[in-house]
Amino acid sequence: MVVRVDKIMSELGFGSRSEIKKYAKAGKIRINDKVIKKADEKIDSERDKLYFEGRQVVVEEFETYVLYKPAGYVCATKDNVHKTVMELIDSDRKNIVPVGRLDLDTEGLLILTNDGALNHRLVSPASHVDKIYYAKFDGTLADDAIECTAKGLDIGEGEVSKPAKLEILSSDEVKLTIHEGKYHQVKRMIKALGGEVTYLKRIAFGGLNLDDLNLKKGESRKITEEEVEKLV
Repeated sequence: MVVRVDKIMSELGFGSRSEIKKYAKAGKIRINDKVIKKADEKIDSERDKLYFEGRQVVVEEFETYVLYKPAGYVCATKDNVHKTVMELIDSDRKNIVPVGRLDLDTEGLLILTNDGALNHRLVSPASHVDKIYYAKFDGTLADDAIECTAKGLDIGEGEVSKPAKLEILSSDEVKLTIHEGKYHQVKRMIKALGGEVTYLKRIAFGGLNLDDLNLKKGESRKITEEEVEKLV
């Protein structure tokens, strides 16, 4: 990856591009053995080493994380009211975003990345990436709930869910597999079937299962290359 010094350093949280420019003029930035004076110089991350005030800066093109999201956190980079999922990952990158969203009260597997192509593949309904949810609910589902879900449900506001897979686990528990991410989709689908969700948890995303990730609630880590392959 060849990238401008000011771009990568601002993404890594060293400051704004104008601040990086000042650091360069002050002689605080070095590429290999050369002190640079212009922040728009480029670095090859596979061949060059970047230093700031004598300490090496680790340059990675993409960072992707798996997180066991707890309830009470919003899937946003900033929020004036609630805590955000960004507080639960160990990264200074400023361009990492959640892939899709889980509601404030929803738990489970969340992916965060700055890889735009990966993000698009994971959220696009055309990619048919499975998202599996476990839900508890009040009420009684329609007798033909499985068949109706497989055909697509009218979930209100002029929207119809794409065909999905419903598994009834008990009188108040289901597992639902969908390939899209409309606003409050799972809750709206269960409601269309006669129930009211009381607890919701995403247990799988693509080929990744939350139980296999060895994460406690609120924990995150960088994803492995093998796990990325399972995702898509």
